[in-house]
Amino acid sequence: MHDSFEHSTMIVPRHSRAMLGLAGTALAATLLLASASAAAWDGLVEKQVFEMEEYTTVGGETIAPVRIGWEAYGSLNEEKDNAILITHFFSGTSHAAGRYAEDDEAPGYWDAIIGPGKPLDTDEYYIIASDTLVNLNAHDPKVTTTGPASTNPETGEPWGTDFPLVTIRDFVEVQKALLESLGIEQLHAVMGPSMGALQAYEWASAYPEQVERLIPVIGGGVADPWLLATLSGWAAPIRLDANWNDGDYYDGEPPLDGLREALKLVTLNANHWQWANETFDRSWADDDADPTRELGARYAIEQTLDDIAAARAELADANHLIYLVKANQAFIAGHGDSLEEGLARIEAPTLILYSENDLVFAPEGVRETAELIEAGGATVELVTLEGNRGHLDGVVGIDQAGDRIRAFLSD
Repeated sequence: MHDSFEHSTMIVPRHSRAMLGLAGTALAATLLLASASAAAWDGLVEKQVFEMEEYTTVGGETIAPVRIGWEAYGSLNEEKDNAILITHFFSGTSHAAGRYAEDDEAPGYWDAIIGPGKPLDTDEYYIIASDTLVNLNAHDPKVTTTGPASTNPETGEPWGTDFPLVTIRDFVEVQKALLESLGIEQLHAVMGPSMGALQAYEWASAYPEQVERLIPVIGGGVADPWLLATLSGWAAPIRLDANWNDGDYYDGEPPLDGLREALKLVTLNANHWQWANETFDRSWADDDADPTRELGARYAIEQTLDDIAAARAELADANHLIYLVKANQAFIAGHGDSLEEGLARIEAPTLILYSENDLVFAPEGVRETAELIEAGGATVELVTLEGNRGHLDGVVGIDQAGDRIRAFLSD
């Protein structure tokens, strides 16, 4: 599912270059609609907010109101048929490209492929992205999302675990309402990494007539048992934190210890042992504290992962993480009982990008997803991503597939 996290100070200088790369992927928005003749996008983005008076989940429960943030890059043409929807990963936001201000340290997570002259060319396409429901980063001022940390208008208090469970299909339905509010009825493509790939599959299965091209990245068509267990492991530290209090913590101390440990697991699982071994040696976090002689002493990799998680936890919400876990665990393309039927409904030509070193989505499952889509009659191409980051090569290494993405979008 996804995910590197930003961190504060570097403990071990010799690893700073590699770890800054990890942080940059975690910083990880919209221009006003303009005519096709508008000037090229300058890389600055403005966050906007979409609101629905109410939304009924696929489970039949009502959320009122619903608010999500969104941003876009490029211009929507007069025909409104040049839109590409970007769907984000588990710990991500709608900030896929560009910067909110000139002095921002890092751009959106897929800035390498979004912009003038890039594979997702903003001189040609209107790229749009939105924060999901129950977005992990509920306390980030640049994120707008409705979830357990939001105020329940009936009580005037945070929803907590009274908030309805939501699914990947619910994320898609809210995105669809956003697009309809802009007059967009057809998508040139849907593209997203990890949890974003799940949303992309769901879009193409639920609304095959509206999706012209499909580009799922580092994600398969179903949450298989390995993923179910991985996600359960992410939620476990929060559930074990006494401050979680079954989700009722908004009037007290939040379960930050559990949240930090959860985010540390997400970061580790989304990477690969090759990255860990090539980035770190057995250095100590503190040159004066030997981990083999002192119970509290740490190794550099331990301290670095802790620092990343601590910084990320400041913007995240524990209940939102658990709700995201549940949404991802429930995923099966088509939101039905049969993966074969759900994937067979996909009509769009499909370009699947994946990593053979992925420790989150099993490569075998991704290949099976491709076979089932193809069996339904759609054309499918599988492209492997190289690198030492495993799952995260779909974020930090996406530019290596740039030429293929460009050609696929123009076919």
